[in-house]
Amino acid sequence: MRHLISTKVKVILILAVLLAAGLTIFSGVSNQNIFSNVTQSVLTPLRSGVNSMAEQAEKYYGYMFAYESLVAENAELKSQLAQMQDEARLADSVERENQRLRALLALNTVHEDYKEVDAYIISRSSTDWTSTFTVNRGSDSGIAVDMCAITENGEVIGLVTEVGSNYAVIKTVLDSTLEISAIISESGYNGMVSGGYAQGMGHFLQMDYLPSSAIIKNKDQVVTSGSTVYPRGLILGHVIDADFDDTGVAKYAILRPAADFDVLEQVFILTEYTTNAE
Repeated sequence: MRHLISTKVKVILILAVLLAAGLTIFSGVSNQNIFSNVTQSVLTPLRSGVNSMAEQAEKYYGYMFAYESLVAENAELKSQLAQMQDEARLADSVERENQRLRALLALNTVHEDYKEVDAYIISRSSTDWTSTFTVNRGSDSGIAVDMCAITENGEVIGLVTEVGSNYAVIKTVLDSTLEISAIISESGYNGMVSGGYAQGMGHFLQMDYLPSSAIIKNKDQVVTSGSTVYPRGLILGHVIDADFDDTGVAKYAILRPAADFDVLEQVFILTEYTTNAE
């Protein structure tokens, strides 16, 4: 056993000496340190890999930086666009209000006895038979129950039925329970106008108690005949159809409301007027 170990040791020592001698000779010939060459051989691919990873990391960082910049720029552009849209909506709203006020001024030029309080609609409630909305003015602004609400063009909106200090509820002409004494301008026929007439997707008015001999034409204008609640001559609507009622002894007419309730946003409530105004 000892002899075997001794032989192995001798072989290893001889190989080591030969290896050292070979390395020495190689170093002398190449004028380089063998260990440096080995180290370089090992580290060169590692350096290459590290450099490649660094380049990839730099590219990735560049992409991330560019992406974050684009995200920030996109958010800023969205904010600017939203601001521009808000400003455009405000400008449109102001322009619409100016147009209404100009029309109201023209109305007041004809009806100098009219005194109005302007109000904006803040909520709505409607069915096939009822129609009301709430405005942002009330008793603090001089509004009271049974005052008439109109548009800037003198079109009837409805009647104030409830008032708080800073709000009022208006029952519109589309409501079936609101009846208004009216007259067909072109012919002078009298009748009563009420709402609650639905046809397809539209809501219309119905004028009842017209004479059976009445000659009613499409597009005839229907206006208020005048009362302590509604001044004379306010526009209710225009005739689109007519027929005999169930009794056959009277006629009725279907009217398209003069006011466009779908786009209505501001109304004017008559706080004063003279009952004999034409």
